[in-house]
Amino acid sequence: MQKLTALLIVYNEINHLPAVIDSVAFASEIIVVDSFSTDGTYEALMADARVTVVQRTFDQYAAQRTYAITLASHDWILFVDADERVSEVLKQEIKTVLNFEDTKAAYYFYRQFYFKDKPLRFSGLQTDKVYRLFDKNRANYIPHKIVHETLQVQGEYGIFKNKLDHYFYQDYHDYRQRMVAYGKLKGKELFEQKKTFSLLKLWFKPLYKFITHFIIRLGILDGKKGWIISKLNALSVTERYKELRRLQSLPPE
Repeated sequence: MQKLTALLIVYNEINHLPAVIDSVAFASEIIVVDSFSTDGTYEALMADARVTVVQRTFDQYAAQRTYAITLASHDWILFVDADERVSEVLKQEIKTVLNFEDTKAAYYFYRQFYFKDKPLRFSGLQTDKVYRLFDKNRANYIPHKIVHETLQVQGEYGIFKNKLDHYFYQDYHDYRQRMVAYGKLKGKELFEQKKTFSLLKLWFKPLYKFITHFIIRLGILDGKKGWIISKLNALSVTERYKELRRLQSLPPE
């Protein structure tokens, strides 16, 4: 098997350790970039002999991921988030792919979302897929994508059959904070792209987001869970346009 580097970027993820590290322990090396956590994450990682951990001040997701890649000793990268887990069947599928001589440049993973450790079936997440395994010589993160960072791939891509487990929701307060933070980062991204604010966008786009997740993408079939996820996704869009309005109201530097 071609050697593999598992990478993570983290901040205050003590609740997800060591489960996420256990799930990628089959990699040749594990490197974690910590954004100066305050909950014991850094100390726990330092105490884990399987892990190399460095600290770097967070500026944006694409930059943090790109920095992590520069630390990797091997060409093949497996990037996971702290709330993701590589199952045994997915692990075997990854190993099989890395045994091929004719590998693709990158591979998509579909994700199975978990709401408080129970599978979420709909709510617009059922078709979610992300690049997580790639050859660092044939892929890079697009610098201007501040949030929901995008991997730019030079060459063909593959898709794994088995899903990546994603324990994205553990409590309301945590997820709400995360969606508000994402929304503000997205607002900054829109500002840097010279997008303009309007009250129509502030009112209409969150409503459209909620209807899309709860009705069109069948969040209603997830019951209360679907309602919460749809509502907080809409909140994130509201925060996006509030932040864009705030930034545009600032006096020129």
